[in-house]
Amino acid sequence: MIKVSGVSRSYGDHVAVSEASFTIAKGEIVGFLGPNGAGKSTLMNIITGYIRPHEGVVNVEGIDVVKNPLEAKQKIGYLPEQPPLYLDMTISEQLLLQSSLRGIPREKKKTAIETVLAATRIEDVKNRVIRNLSKGYRQRVGLAQAILGDPKILVLDEPMVGLDPIQVTEIRNVILSMGKDHTVILSSHVLSEISALCKRAIIINKSKIVADGSIGALGRSMEKGSKIVARICGPKEDVIRLISSIPGVLRCECTGESEPGSLDFLIDTDPNTDIRKDLFYQLSSCSYPLILLKPQDIIGLEEIFLEFTGAPAQNINTLVGS
Repeated sequence: MIKVSGVSRSYGDHVAVSEASFTIAKGEIVGFLGPNGAGKSTLMNIITGYIRPHEGVVNVEGIDVVKNPLEAKQKIGYLPEQPPLYLDMTISEQLLLQSSLRGIPREKKKTAIETVLAATRIEDVKNRVIRNLSKGYRQRVGLAQAILGDPKILVLDEPMVGLDPIQVTEIRNVILSMGKDHTVILSSHVLSEISALCKRAIIINKSKIVADGSIGALGRSMEKGSKIVARICGPKEDVIRLISSIPGVLRCECTGESEPGSLDFLIDTDPNTDIRKDLFYQLSSCSYPLILLKPQDIIGLEEIFLEFTGAPAQNINTLVGS
């Protein structure tokens, strides 16, 4: 659906994007992540045809976006970080203008506009002047404009900016629904939104793609071993001593009490060793009940981002932007 091959772009001496290459298939929802100034928005602008690459090729459904820009743009719905809106128009007027620009036939315009108004929950304010709308509602108008005409590819730069929690949930559901039959690329400074929407992340740092894969696979690639959480009824030091004596256990620590009468233990193990049977026998020999045993949650997106960008953890909220 989208193929980016060896794409680079510079502004004077500053390299914004360097030798970016990846392919995104139909139906994928892919998140772009990276520190501020890493090149995410520049790469999005290149994919949508708003900026030409200095090197490389971008193909959208087999169409070269440089050689055939109008044909390629007909396949794409784009929401930039600042939605391009005419502030003196009403929402309906804005969408009517956009439907003409997208070449939607006259007899289909009304239905197309009603569809996106309903999808973005702005039917009740369709006759309001955009200048008088809150930032959240302007963002919704921008998204409605992007999905007008049912383009097969959506490129969304910070689609959740300015939305309240209820609106975020609604727009998230719209994007997930669109993702069933469309290809979606989005960037967000809120890592939880990327985790909720995307199965795959492309991480950009200092103009280069430094990681590309499913969030689960990226997390597993960072794991040095296997981690198990065990909830056990027994004295802390005795339990640690028993578990530490099991072959394959690298480290054991108590992480506290989650329910009365028991303690939680985090056990690091050799990834090639299954300690479950030995753990059961050791604990039962001392009559220490094992009431919970599960693998630790895989490494989260925040840790993945920090690992691949080298960003300091305390600044995570300010670093992930456009």
